[in-house]
Amino acid sequence: MQWFGPPNMKPASLQAELDVRTGGRFRISFIGGDGEYFEAGGIYREVVPNERLVFTWAWHSTPERESLVTISFKPDSAGTLMVFHHAQFADETARDNHQRGWSSFLDKLDAFVA
Repeated sequence: MQWFGPPNMKPASLQAELDVRTGGRFRISFIGGDGEYFEAGGIYREVVPNERLVFTWAWHSTPERESLVTISFKPDSAGTLMVFHHAQFADETARDNHQRGWSSFLDKLDAFVA
């Protein structure tokens, strides 16, 4: 929770419920800088410690538009290489919006672990 969320997120509004196991569910919510409420959730399809997470992703406002996230972790001489793949979008606009969102989250993660 120290790095997740968009840069314009209202401070201290991030909430997360995570049951990180195959078949477990997660729910993440936050309030944007303009006061809009956001909530996403899904189910962990695969959890391999130190190797891979695969989970569904859907916004509360559009639960029928479920997509799939796969994150792989590989040893690297400098630490760990993370490969992030988000697929099965409803359309190109959803894909592009998620790319912008995840990029900002991952920038925050990079700063957090630096």
